[in-house]
Amino acid sequence: MHRGLTLGVLCLCAFAVNVDTTIVNVALPTLTNDLGASTRELQWIVDAYNLTFAALVLAAGSLGDRFGRKGLLLIGLTVYGLGNALAALTDDAGTLIATRAVMGIGAAIVFPATLSIITNVFTERRERAQAIGLWGASTGIAVAAGPIAGGALIEAFAWPATFVAKVPLALLAMALVVAVVPTSRDPETPPLDRPGLLLSTLAIGLLVFGIIEAPEAGWASPETLGLLGASAVLLAAFVAWERRTPAPMLELALFQNLRFSAASVSVTVSFFALFGFIFLVTQYFQFLKGYGPLETGLRILPVATAVAISSVLGTKLAVTYGNKLIVSAGLGCLAVGFAWISTASIETSYLEIAGQMLVVGSGMGLTSAPATESIMGAVSTAKAGVGSGVADATRELGGTLGVAIIGSVYASLYVDGFAGTDVPEQATESIGGALGAAERLAGEGDGAAAGALRAVAETAFLDGFQAGCLVAAAVCVAGAIFCAAVLPAQPRLEVKPEPAPTM
Repeated sequence: MHRGLTLGVLCLCAFAVNVDTTIVNVALPTLTNDLGASTRELQWIVDAYNLTFAALVLAAGSLGDRFGRKGLLLIGLTVYGLGNALAALTDDAGTLIATRAVMGIGAAIVFPATLSIITNVFTERRERAQAIGLWGASTGIAVAAGPIAGGALIEAFAWPATFVAKVPLALLAMALVVAVVPTSRDPETPPLDRPGLLLSTLAIGLLVFGIIEAPEAGWASPETLGLLGASAVLLAAFVAWERRTPAPMLELALFQNLRFSAASVSVTVSFFALFGFIFLVTQYFQFLKGYGPLETGLRILPVATAVAISSVLGTKLAVTYGNKLIVSAGLGCLAVGFAWISTASIETSYLEIAGQMLVVGSGMGLTSAPATESIMGAVSTAKAGVGSGVADATRELGGTLGVAIIGSVYASLYVDGFAGTDVPEQATESIGGALGAAERLAGEGDGAAAGALRAVAETAFLDGFQAGCLVAAAVCVAGAIFCAAVLPAQPRLEVKPEPAPTM
């Protein structure tokens, strides 16, 4: 079987998982109007997926190593497709959040399997880097295709169609996996580390849940501190167990390799910035600029195209010039892009916005794909599932932190913008609620009050949006400095290739 065909199928599986977030983000304004979802519920519609994904991805990677990655990949696609089918039948925000969690379980199984199979099929570094670059480009393609397809489906049908459309995509991916993807697993078939699986899942799950809930409960509240404290205790227990058990699911010595640990930090930082930005920019386009869902999708093309191109280019440059230079430059590029975006207003031309998104997309591709190549190059092919699980957990943890923290900064300043004003409660819950209230006032003949409410809401939104972008820029600056200081340029010793699996 041709390895290029196998790579194409694995990229399709990764695309199916990545397209989920971008489709959902473009639907957020519609969900505000149709389901009456508040800003907090919108965050949970995004983060329920991220929560189960992040909590289970490390365990799923380990299970794939032991029981076989192809089989786990098929199970994950089945769960993912089922979650989308159920989401299309929901009629309230709470149920939609629950089905998004089911999708996240499927994604947690799918994603590490794709990357670990790639690492086993492409064992030479240059080939592996090119394959991971194309795998990373599928993220950019998903960023582009998701909003466009989602916008078209919303305008032609309704928001449930955005979930229905992913069911045949999952079925197609399953059929192609059966046909062309080879089976691989850890040849040593170590015993299942059940305590490690349980402790890692609970520790990451409580951490992500605590972060998601912190903006609502308060970062210093007993609830938040209790969740984060419990996560820390479970993480310490996990580390202690992994050090003493003869067959750990995660070799902790990997984190002593800076190609693994520093690259993981870089991936976390890049997805922190990207997810937080996407959460806000889709609302900026639709509520402030007045673009429809499809138009919003089309106007996100610059960032998506730049991610796809720079992912492929970035891995090639990293092999030649070193991961340190390329990943640091990528994070620096992200910082510049977000600082530039923080100057946006309602009057900002789309041409300028497109330039901003090109800078952000280029920085994303130059950071994520080369950093992922560094992570996977630090593990043996037998343990590729665990390495992929760590890489994917950092992506999801970073993305969840981005939506929670940047969303919290935005929400706090948005609410503060209404201080001293007498407005309906729904106006302070979301920009969509405020504009809806303004339309009702206008319909009742109170044009002056409607105009005043709209002006306050737009100013409050921009204050939060700009501050959120500055937070993203500051985190990227810190990430770039850290990466430049500690990420090795090249591997000291290439991992000895193991024979590619038989087809």
